[in-house]
Amino acid sequence: MEEDIEIVPLKVSDRVTIMAEAVHLGGEERVGVSEILDFQGVTDAIEEIATSITNTFDKVKPKKASVEFSLKIGVESGKLTSLLVKGTGEGNLKITLEWGG
Repeated sequence: MEEDIEIVPLKVSDRVTIMAEAVHLGGEERVGVSEILDFQGVTDAIEEIATSITNTFDKVKPKKASVEFSLKIGVESGKLTSLLVKGTGEGNLKITLEWGG
């Protein structure tokens, strides 16, 4: 099955609007290009994921850590949603932790 992808305008800030590919996830209405969607939901998702991972790092206290994750932007019922998707690593999250010297 082929994904239903649409180019949609995203309001990043009061001064910046970008065009992005979004996967249509279904819902009651289709989003048209004339609608400008708010990017805040995507940045909120990134913040929540990063905060959760950082809290875990604070508990396990590695000397060095890195995280890679990929988000896909989806549109459902006229609102943006973030989908955690498989990136270049082996899974949705690629986490590297180091301890010691």
